[in-house]
Amino acid sequence: MEPVLRGVFLDTGSLNAGEPDKPDLDFSAIKALPIRWQYHAATDSRDIVERLQGAEVVVTNKVVLDAPLLEQLPALKLIAVAATGVNNVDLDAARRQGMTVCNVTGYATPSVVQHVFMLILCLLRRLPAYSTAVHNGRWQQSPHFCLLDYPIDELQDKTLGIVGYGELGQSVARMGEAFGMRRLIARRDVSDTRAGRVDLPQLLSQVDILSLHCPLTAQTRNLIGAGQLALMKPEAILINTARGGIVDESALYQALREGRLGGAGVDVLNQEPPGDDNPLLQAELDNLIITPHIAWASRASRQRLLNQVADNIASYLAGGAVRNKVC
Repeated sequence: MEPVLRGVFLDTGSLNAGEPDKPDLDFSAIKALPIRWQYHAATDSRDIVERLQGAEVVVTNKVVLDAPLLEQLPALKLIAVAATGVNNVDLDAARRQGMTVCNVTGYATPSVVQHVFMLILCLLRRLPAYSTAVHNGRWQQSPHFCLLDYPIDELQDKTLGIVGYGELGQSVARMGEAFGMRRLIARRDVSDTRAGRVDLPQLLSQVDILSLHCPLTAQTRNLIGAGQLALMKPEAILINTARGGIVDESALYQALREGRLGGAGVDVLNQEPPGDDNPLLQAELDNLIITPHIAWASRASRQRLLNQVADNIASYLAGGAVRNKVC
């Protein structure tokens, strides 16, 4: 089929772990679409308008498409976001200009759930501390067959608190139950009377593990701050694989440094990539594990994402209902 539209992929490097000419993903579903594509590993904000002039379709993961920029792109008809979150697109501006916006959903569930429990287990089993001890020769010098320098805990009979009970939250809960954990679910608001839901302050005071899976909105920004951390048990663990802005990073640092929280596993930060002045990155704490926003990023997950982007565009081109339409 001859290409009928012009499309631009603004940031393939945010998905592709290989070299531009040797991707580790299969782009065949994207390339099979009747679109003349231009691919860019990354796009600076100063280059967006020039690259998108005359394009009807754009794929973006994290490149920001705000109102002033969209107003300069009259030809643009479809914005395919290669992520679940669409906070990088001004949806009101897109709607005013008749642009369709779609996202991808559910592609990363296995990857994220496994990452959540990797962080939990590494913290409970004190993996970083024991690994360092072995590399420093402590095991070799031990008078016993094992090292018991750091207390080890287990998940059986622990209480798992979940904030955000969509697909990811539910999958984390099921995995927790497989480990013998009890679950508590944060109530979204006072009108949520479903069984098993409790108000956030009540949940925080009871959980041994808190896992965040809610979107970043005006209501959830700094949802977990100094006051909320003070409600948690001093041995409790916080896991954030959702969005950095949900947690007050300075308050988390203080709670960890002062021993008011047992540990934290963080895959997301308020600013990404972060600055060197981030208090969590400056911390030298053995009860803190930071990973660089990779919970979602297994190869299988990234391939599902790319294929879903292609499906969304194909649905749009076919003139039917647009899959995962946001606006």
